[in-house]
Amino acid sequence: MGRKSLKTERQKEIIKAFYEVAKMEGLENTSVAKVAKYRGINTSLILHYFDSKDELIFGLINYILENYKSLYTTNNIESIEVKLKMTMDNLFSRDWNKLIDDGVFYSCYTLIFRDKNIKEAFKELHDSLRDYLADVISEAKKENIVDIDDPRETAELIFVLVEGAYYYLSLFDTNDPTYLNKVGRYKKAAINMLNLKV
Repeated sequence: MGRKSLKTERQKEIIKAFYEVAKMEGLENTSVAKVAKYRGINTSLILHYFDSKDELIFGLINYILENYKSLYTTNNIESIEVKLKMTMDNLFSRDWNKLIDDGVFYSCYTLIFRDKNIKEAFKELHDSLRDYLADVISEAKKENIVDIDDPRETAELIFVLVEGAYYYLSLFDTNDPTYLNKVGRYKKAAINMLNLKV
């Protein structure tokens, strides 16, 4: 068991280094050799843990998706009203950008058009986030906090708004008053979809 744990730890370290090099160089310019140089290790050590650059890219994508997912969940909150509010705040937060660089995220995302496994990983993430929001909205509906017919449909529409907003708002500097105005309007539109009763 100790060996497996060490392997997992080494793989995480290499993936984080791969991510850092991709931030500096761009994903398309990142190589196993550059990651090895960045970490101060031999290329063969990376290839011991990852059979190819493609396998390393898939590890990077899983790293990105796990970080992305962690910012959206509020599992330890008992009050459904607070949980719903925090979830909506998280959906329109740019905190995820502090963990994941936009350039690396979108470079990885473009790979869905060439690799069905990567496409499936992104789809699984987006589906799980929609399911999570639908569950929160369902709980809020049971407690008479929102007035909507179909929690799943509402969650889907909110995510369509969120995903379009992320894409469009990445064209603005986050300190730009236009950015702040737009994100506030989009968040308000999403909250309006819930028909809050409180």
